[in-house]
Amino acid sequence: MIRSVEEHQQAVLGLLRYSSSYPADSRTDQDGGGTELPLAAGRGRVLAVDLQAPVSLPPFDNSQMDGYAIHVDDLGPASGTSGRTLRVGAPIPAGIVPPDLVQGSAAPIMTGAMIPGNTGAIVPIERVTPAQFYSAADYEADAELTVDLPETVEFGAYIRRAGSDIPAGTTALAAGTLLGPAQLGLLAACGIATVPVRRQFTVLLLTTGDEVQEPGSTPQPGKIFDANTTLLETALLDAGAAVIRHRLMDDNPTLLREALAAVADSGIHLILTTGGISQGAYEVVKQALANSSVEFLSVSMQPGGPQALGTIGGVPFLGFPGNPVSALVSFEMFLRPALTAVVGVPHPRVVLTAALEEEVSSPEAKHQVRRGWYTPRAAAGEPVGTVRLVGGPGSHLIHALAESNVLVHLPAGTGSLAAGDLVSVWLVDGTHGSPSFGIPAAHPLAVAGPEYP
Repeated sequence: MIRSVEEHQQAVLGLLRYSSSYPADSRTDQDGGGTELPLAAGRGRVLAVDLQAPVSLPPFDNSQMDGYAIHVDDLGPASGTSGRTLRVGAPIPAGIVPPDLVQGSAAPIMTGAMIPGNTGAIVPIERVTPAQFYSAADYEADAELTVDLPETVEFGAYIRRAGSDIPAGTTALAAGTLLGPAQLGLLAACGIATVPVRRQFTVLLLTTGDEVQEPGSTPQPGKIFDANTTLLETALLDAGAAVIRHRLMDDNPTLLREALAAVADSGIHLILTTGGISQGAYEVVKQALANSSVEFLSVSMQPGGPQALGTIGGVPFLGFPGNPVSALVSFEMFLRPALTAVVGVPHPRVVLTAALEEEVSSPEAKHQVRRGWYTPRAAAGEPVGTVRLVGGPGSHLIHALAESNVLVHLPAGTGSLAAGDLVSVWLVDGTHGSPSFGIPAAHPLAVAGPEYP
């Protein structure tokens, strides 16, 4: 059978959501306890439980500016007052508990310093006269130091109130939150040193092929180096998954069946293979699983048409084509968005509209995914960037893949496009994807976010 891209996306999503046992087992690790990590080690992981703020942020009223703390009774009416001259008190640096403010005096205060009692407002240093702080020598001279206030000082000005960011006892981060620098920084600001995270989605990556050899070995006639294992392992790691590698050096269906049989009850959430699923005479995966529930089919996509999907011993199984570009395009189109929807990581790819720098044609019956280089044009005052195609449509062009920063989408029915026509592109550079920052997500599967029981 032949599926559309959208149909196969939904099939992969359903497979992971209903057959992977994730997230039902994601709150515990193999030792039966939660995974508690140091904050920095939690980057890219998913928060396991709601975390409450143990302290307020800010934890105390503090100054927003370098300036002078003014006694509440020296402000005059709430609507403002004429400028007045006040005595200068002792400076208040950050990190100390200051004494209460005395009426008729103004205390020099630094940004972030605790507000002394009786303070009505902070006046920034640039709004007073003199517009700079007195020096240590001025204090040692034992002369009476004064400061002139502006005509209007608003009550509460430039005071950051305790809990104005987050009050103690409220939810700082909800379970299921993807932890990045901002989220981990918030926990650190709350005084939290470790973070409980969900178990990672675990993938058994199994590669086959008599024709491939390990990178680093001596080149042999008729063989090629195995790129797919590294390509998919790093893609999975970037997507926040844990990866177990297994390499079969022979195209032997019996060995493959034995390897797959050992997976049941192993804590694996997904088995992923590359190669051996097409129409050739030595398609080892297809031969090994001929009498299983795994379905071998075609998707109307180029590259990446041959696909396999099903379960083995109750564990979800996906089979990708063996050509490197086909394997990675399959990951980007099918597995990555399903992981986002089910696990909560990675971020969806960012989708942009770009103008083609050249004409292009694609098979009308297929969704063609080309590699390209996107150039933003905002600096030139143009709202839409441009995309230059890199390499041809061939599934073996891994060098072109390495020189690309976007996937260029030519949906079924496109046929041919002229230079300047608009296309949809997915940004694929960077680690763990990119937050959308208001840009539409590339994967409709992932827009609603993860679902947890």
